[in-house]
Amino acid sequence: MLKELRDRRKRLQAYTSVALPLVLLGGWFYPLLGFFILTCMVGAVGLASLKGRAWCDWMCPRGSFYDLFLKKFSKNVAIPAFMRTNAFRSGVLALLAVSLGTQLYFTWGDPRRMGMAFMRVLTVTTTAGIVLGAVFQQRAWCHICPMGTLGKWLSKYSGHSLHVSELCRDCKLCARVCPMQLKPYEGKAEGDCIKCAACAAACPVNALEFKRELKKAA
Repeated sequence: MLKELRDRRKRLQAYTSVALPLVLLGGWFYPLLGFFILTCMVGAVGLASLKGRAWCDWMCPRGSFYDLFLKKFSKNVAIPAFMRTNAFRSGVLALLAVSLGTQLYFTWGDPRRMGMAFMRVLTVTTTAGIVLGAVFQQRAWCHICPMGTLGKWLSKYSGHSLHVSELCRDCKLCARVCPMQLKPYEGKAEGDCIKCAACAAACPVNALEFKRELKKAA
């Protein structure tokens, strides 16, 4: 079951991953391609309140690219704990928001220059993601990605979370297959879960299941 899920996920990621190099390279010659980044921003944040960080699984071109290609060169070691903290992630979000906002302010009304503003941010963040992914684990950037951070905060409203039953043997196999280095066996609905379902597919006793909880009226 895990193999089938991984094969399907790789096929889907193969389709979306090509968008990253196309935009990253083509955008410097055709700046209007930079506006494609808005699609990713809206998709990541918009889906978060419905299904958590599901966008980051295979719909995000950068995440897909990192999983398919960067993983081959990654040291695959533990992502530093400080990168998971709200304080650090909020700082990265604020820094990039100010950087992009300032550029858009001074280029407002000129689509080509605005597109270049998006391209500069995409280039810097993708480069940072490649460095972090090579040094730690391929999805290291996903823990400080501004859209991922917003997605994490909004995911608590989705009601779509992972449940661990009493059948769990605490074998921790789910943690070994998680692309985000989470610990599903702890039974916590962590906001950084990208809903890839690898943990549930790998569980030998089917103790893990994703469920949607109905919100109770206040």
